[in-house]
Amino acid sequence: MPNPKKSDYNKKYCVLSLFSGCGGLDLGLEGGFTYLGKKYAENPFNIVWANDINEKAAKTQKLNFPNTEVVCGDIVKLLADGVEMPDNIDVVVGGFPCQDFSLAGKRRGLTVKRGQLYLSMAKVIETKQPKVFLAENVKGLLSWEDGLAIKTITEDFAKLGYEVDYRLLHTADFGVPQTRERVIIVGVRQDLGLKISWAEPTHSDGGKNGLKPWVTIEEALKDIEDEDIQSKLPNFGYSKAKRIEGTQGNNITKADRPAPTMRAEHHGNIEFHYKLPRRLSAREAARIQSFPDDFEFVSSITDTYRQVGNAVAPVFGWHLAQMLRKILEQ
Repeated sequence: MPNPKKSDYNKKYCVLSLFSGCGGLDLGLEGGFTYLGKKYAENPFNIVWANDINEKAAKTQKLNFPNTEVVCGDIVKLLADGVEMPDNIDVVVGGFPCQDFSLAGKRRGLTVKRGQLYLSMAKVIETKQPKVFLAENVKGLLSWEDGLAIKTITEDFAKLGYEVDYRLLHTADFGVPQTRERVIIVGVRQDLGLKISWAEPTHSDGGKNGLKPWVTIEEALKDIEDEDIQSKLPNFGYSKAKRIEGTQGNNITKADRPAPTMRAEHHGNIEFHYKLPRRLSAREAARIQSFPDDFEFVSSITDTYRQVGNAVAPVFGWHLAQMLRKILEQ
């Protein structure tokens, strides 16, 4: 496989994406999409190679990123088999699997194979020596075993020759209509002398500190409340699971607040619409995750929910791209 050169990508930064899912973070990095009437400008990043183990998610990425080489498979096995990846990589990104650190899960963390998949990301970073890397994970990563997980992971990344820092960021603070907190880990190669500059929030709860108020679920969905309108969009359809009072995912969302976190594994129990007598549709879940309406998921409604819940919100990813750009342009 020929290695891409900067000239091949109009001097954009070349990005290698791991654990890509359907491509939410990748869409945010590349930019050039419209969400809730706002244009998110194109960024100087090209996703040149992407990987995920989930075949359906990989198909979604291939559809929406036709210029990206998307490789479906277990990254551990791919690396062991000597998979070819492009050289001249500026940035490596990855949302390594987070279920084992999630507060909603069994919290087995680093004790299980899936919780150690960050080591595959570390191996790629060690091999490709990007200028910058960015990893994303759940809030539970910080509290697992009194901080042992985040300490171990950041130390392992630092051993590769990187200055590493992390923060807990709230996607609602960046214009995503959802209460979703995520740990962002950033590393810059020590020999470059770059400083990590964190993304600044654009929104706040109640519009405090001169920022815009959080975007509510009603603001995000009100123009597609009419099912005749929504049915013309891709991936319309919703779970018809009966409501079981007092259990997770059976609450009615509040119109004047951001939506709750879109979960990957809700087994049909996605929350109810704030106004209509049904659960949120797959397209509405995608809206809540800040996917543009022309982003199409190659899957059933059930798996669309899963892909949406596993994704990084593209608008949040767009703001992370501004942070990476600021670091790289020093």
